[in-house]
Amino acid sequence: MPRDSAHPVGATGAMLKFPSALPWLLVLAVAAGVWLGRAGVLPRLFGGRKTIRDRLAQYGGGARARLAPYFAVANLPYPPRRLALVGLKAERQLQVWAAAANGPWVHLRDYPIRGMSGTLGPKLREGDRQVPEGLYRVESLNPNSRYHLALRVNYPNDHDRRRGREDGRTALGSDIMIHGNTCSIGCLAMGNEAAEDLFVLAAETGVENIAVILSPVDFRARDLPADTPLLPPWAGELYAAIRQELHALGGAALNGPSLPPTHTPPPAPAATKSSAP
Repeated sequence: MPRDSAHPVGATGAMLKFPSALPWLLVLAVAAGVWLGRAGVLPRLFGGRKTIRDRLAQYGGGARARLAPYFAVANLPYPPRRLALVGLKAERQLQVWAAAANGPWVHLRDYPIRGMSGTLGPKLREGDRQVPEGLYRVESLNPNSRYHLALRVNYPNDHDRRRGREDGRTALGSDIMIHGNTCSIGCLAMGNEAAEDLFVLAAETGVENIAVILSPVDFRARDLPADTPLLPPWAGELYAAIRQELHALGGAALNGPSLPPTHTPPPAPAATKSSAP
């Protein structure tokens, strides 16, 4: 065969070997597709991204219907002017407090925390699996969360960064969410239906009007347990600030407000555990 033919010397042998690599190439292609899908790249490329408005159209009706009886009992307009979300780690509970324009805080309802990692004590570094403790805000809403829907908490805030500098800590972690599903590392997993309620309520209240309190225990009802892990030296000051904000809301109400029997909401369906991080 001439050397300038369509198949140079050695190419035939390479072509004969190439089919044996096809299974590995297919495996790599499938793995890449799965990773791109989980990372949210494929939805962005093919127009699958949803907006907050899309999610309100999709879930708003059901969420408002579930919330309406609680607002009626509390005698509050919907949406409220102010909202406070109180995450209690030991109690595994998220309390929702709301207020009208110039009115007092009213305990609206409670949601059980379905999934949470770590122990009592503040989050100190990336990868420690801790849920933060402190006074936060809702920074943004994620309508395309891998955990259904999510509210992003502004961790680390100024206090966290200041304490990190004092302690010589730099990698403080990030991406703390209140989201759906029932599993989480460092976030609060609320189940999908509760996440829909919270997402719709936050979107229609306005994230700039929402406070988030993350506390190891409900300091209105009790103190830290004796077996609390070793805390940083500044934890007492942090807990005093949390305690003050909790008391400003009102007394502990661990069982939530009572609804008329005709308005008892159905139990939330169990959410499916996500395989994505």
